[in-house]
Amino acid sequence: MQLHELQSKTERQMKKRVGRGGKRGKTSGRGTKGQKARSGHRLRPEVRDQIKKLPKLRGHGTNRSRTINDATHKALVVNLDTIDKYFVADEKVTPATLRKRGLISLRKGETTRVIKILGNGTLTKKLSFSGCALSARARTHIEAAGGTVV
Repeated sequence: MQLHELQSKTERQMKKRVGRGGKRGKTSGRGTKGQKARSGHRLRPEVRDQIKKLPKLRGHGTNRSRTINDATHKALVVNLDTIDKYFVADEKVTPATLRKRGLISLRKGETTRVIKILGNGTLTKKLSFSGCALSARARTHIEAAGGTVV
C-alpha cells in the first residue's frame, strides 16, 4: 500500500457555507442586522453580564488582605448552664478542660483563642475558673455558688 492508495472510511463532513448564493440568500438565516448578523460575531457569556450588575465590595480599601485584620477573632462563648452540666463540683474550668469536654472547638491551625464565660443560666456547683474571660453576671453567679476566679 502506498500513500496515494489511502482512502478514509468515512466521507468528509463539511460545514455548510451560508450566504454565498443558492437557497440561503440575502441574510442567510441570520435575521436582520445586529451583532448576531455580523461575521465573526461572538457574544459575551451571560454570567459575566450578571456579575457586572452586582455592586462592588466597598469599605475595605483597595487591598482587602491588608485592610482586614485576620488576627482579631471574636471570643468563643460558653454559658454557665452548659458548664454546670459537664463539670463536677470542685473541678477547675480552663480552656483546655473546656476543649476536652467538647464545649469549644478551635479553627484549623489555631492553638489558642479567647474564651468568654457568659452568665446565662445558673451555676449550682463550686468551680474554679482560670484562663477565661468572664462577664460581670457570670462572675456574680460563680461567687454566689462558692466558686473562685483566678
